[in-house]
Amino acid sequence: MFDQYPHFDMSRRIMRMHLRPLIWLLCMPALIAHRNRLEKIGMEGIKPPYLLLCNHNAFMDFKVATKATFPHRVNYVVAIDGYLKREWLLRLIGCICKRKFTRDATLVRQLREVARRGDIPAIYPEARYSLCGTTAVLPASVGKLAKFLKIPVVTLICHGHHINSPFWNLHDRKVKGTEATMKCLYTAEQLAAATPDEIYRRITEEFSYDDYDWQKRKNIKVTYPKRAEGLHKVLYQCPACMTEYRMTSHDDILQCSSCGKKWRMGEDGQLSATDGVTEFSHIPHWYEWQRSNVRKEVQDGTYSFRCTAHVDILPKDRYIHIGKATLVHDMEGFTLRGSHDGSPYEVRWPASELYSCHIEYDYLGKYGDCVDLNTLTDTFYIYPEDCDFSVTKLALATEELYQHLNGGSVG
Repeated sequence: MFDQYPHFDMSRRIMRMHLRPLIWLLCMPALIAHRNRLEKIGMEGIKPPYLLLCNHNAFMDFKVATKATFPHRVNYVVAIDGYLKREWLLRLIGCICKRKFTRDATLVRQLREVARRGDIPAIYPEARYSLCGTTAVLPASVGKLAKFLKIPVVTLICHGHHINSPFWNLHDRKVKGTEATMKCLYTAEQLAAATPDEIYRRITEEFSYDDYDWQKRKNIKVTYPKRAEGLHKVLYQCPACMTEYRMTSHDDILQCSSCGKKWRMGEDGQLSATDGVTEFSHIPHWYEWQRSNVRKEVQDGTYSFRCTAHVDILPKDRYIHIGKATLVHDMEGFTLRGSHDGSPYEVRWPASELYSCHIEYDYLGKYGDCVDLNTLTDTFYIYPEDCDFSVTKLALATEELYQHLNGGSVG
């Protein structure tokens, strides 16, 4: 599809990491400024190659990973949008390009090659920044991958990065005392005795985290005056009047423009109603309440969304606008229909095959919020227009549809 444009060569041999001392020096100032603490558990005698699995809340995750793995060579799996205008640099430092939420056999072969030459293949299996500082869905294939590579499995779980720079407002809040735990889950011998399902369950347990709970336990205060600005992107439904898409935010206030109710976000990251009952003081609880409402729509067979959208594609390292299209998301999955250069096109992502999707808030400051859907050859940035919507709900619905259709299993 869209063969008239140059496409990224996904099968090109991956380079070994270069510039390691420079990368380390560039990462250290931020880690020092945030007083990052790294704990290593069970890492005695563990040397490359090993599979490194990291949680994902902010760009600082990569800096902590650099600290944790130095001086060894690492090959990071990076989404294609990370290559914009800097493909040469990411190739030089050994990055592996991936289109999000696709089943890519080429990637598996590349990871095996990295392991065979004695380096560290590093993956962020959540495949996106966490929306509210809690675990995003993990694919069961990560257990199969670990079993296939036959090398130790190590996790790196960071705490505090969402509190410092949440996905919905990336401003650096100067949080100090961020933490990370690097842990060997399986040696090669232990891995050989475990099943892929057992490996997946243990990885999932290790990836259970909640940054707002961490903030409360550590008594960390965020004094940034606009700390709630952007939070309505995640918390799109009012629990007081049940209205969707009418939430707004400014400074430390989250507000429903339909019923007028307000909540204040305290320095401790907790919410409190300015008047009346506080339905949810903990942001992840509000988020999961929204998920339960989407789940009911899916179970009742009533979930659907339709809009006109602005569409850009990213076949390689630059965006190409392909005009307007119609996006439908319903019980069957996503369908995008449009026309480009006089030729109609239709792309489908069946709900039974897409276990999650990537979204962006006010992406690049151009066209607003978008959903990012991928095939093995193209990445579509789809910006709904002239309709009431929340890309957060689209992401929740994608996950709930998949689980509904697959009996609760994750792909």
